[in-house]
This record gives sequence, structure tokens and C-alpha cells, in this order.
Amino acid sequence: MREPGAVEAYETTRLAYELGRTIRQMREHHGWTQSRLAEAAGMTQSAVARFEAGGTVPSLPVLERLAHALDADLVVQVRPRVA
Repeated sequence: MREPGAVEAYETTRLAYELGRTIRQMREHHGWTQSRLAEAAGMTQSAVARFEAGGTVPSLPVLERLAHALDADLVVQVRPRVA
């Protein structure tokens, strides 16, 4: 983690994984396949698969489409760090 940019890269990867895991859990709760979610969100199945695997960080508009398809609210927060 001492390499320049390592902490930022780790945080980006962690965020992508957590977002993908949350969407996968919500999709499974609905009993949907990746293809069904992709259709509802106007995406391809492969894009949903990459996202759920943590391979990509989607834009806010894509997150909004996924949330809408899953009948969920998208909440984005920026909070001060706790010391």
C-alpha cells in the first residue's frame, strides 16, 4: 500500500465490489436473472455480470437505472471521516 496510488486503487476496487454485491443481492431477492435485470435497466447481460463481479464502477445514471429497475432508491452520500 506504499506505492503511489495504491490506496486509491484499493478503495475504488472495494467500492466496485460492494456496489456489485448489493445489486446482485437485490436482483436475487427479486428472483431475477442477470438477463431480466439487464432488460429492466436497459443494459446488456454482460454489463450486469461485469458490474456484479466488481469489474466496473458504473456512472450515476447507470446506478439510477439499476435502482429504478429494482424498485429501490439510490442514495449517494459524502460524509466527514470519523477521526
